Amino acid sequence: MIAPILLFDSGVGGLSVLSPIRAALPERAVVYAADNAGFPYGTKTEAEIAGRVPALLGRLVERYRPALVVIACNTASTIALAAVRAALDVPVVGTVPAIKLAAAFSRTRVIGVLGTTATVRQPYVDRLAAEFAADCRIVRHGSALLVELAEAKLRGATIDPAVVAHELTGLLDQPGGEHIDAVVLACTHFPLLAPELAAAAQRSLTFVDGGEGIARRVASLLSDAGSSPAPPAGARPASTASSRAVFTRRDADVDALRPALHSVGLDPIDYL
Repeated sequence: MIAPILLFDSGVGGLSVLSPIRAALPERAVVYAADNAGFPYGTKTEAEIAGRVPALLGRLVERYRPALVVIACNTASTIALAAVRAALDVPVVGTVPAIKLAAAFSRTRVIGVLGTTATVRQPYVDRLAAEFAADCRIVRHGSALLVELAEAKLRGATIDPAVVAHELTGLLDQPGGEHIDAVVLACTHFPLLAPELAAAAQRSLTFVDGGEGIARRVASLLSDAGSSPAPPAGARPASTASSRAVFTRRDADVDALRPALHSVGLDPIDYL
């Protein structure tokens, strides 16, 4: 089999990245790894993330031998991406807030960054803003609850629109928030709530995320002979039929996620 792509997140947020990758590379198998034993990452310290993520990805790479790793998590990427790249011998693609894309859309030059608490406080966000949106005002808000709501939605729960609206208000009611016209969804969980967020806004906002850009980067790296070894003679192409999900802990929430995982071709489920 041709080596799979390994997608990694603390939970199911990375499924928002899986979709554009599948569109770009429909025949490539995917191993989707969720560190539910460490979930959520957004409320953890930098030291906890930096210590956990490289070691865990090392174990996953050893087991599944992927062609490429995607850290489909803004928090893990903004904190541990450099350490992961230093530790692994395969290409690693990170997920960072799509501030450059938001700046391209914004007419008011006021951009919202909606992510986890850990992500929005990172100096990495400051550097992205300085490089790609120096003429914009950046308004930030961290929400742990939206992460939980996205997980609950994929388990089949009904989402209360008032709760989503309250979380979005934490961004829009800040000084300058009334001028925001583009919002960076700086957590991969948040695009899973895109309809709910659009409804809660009650005005025209452009929500952007990095999923499409990640897919283009993955496709480029895998088409580069120098970064993706040629398959052995006689190897057959991988397919979504050989894709699977991996969790770091068995619990009832994983069982509740099975229908959502099955709908995107992630069968069977393994445990690390």
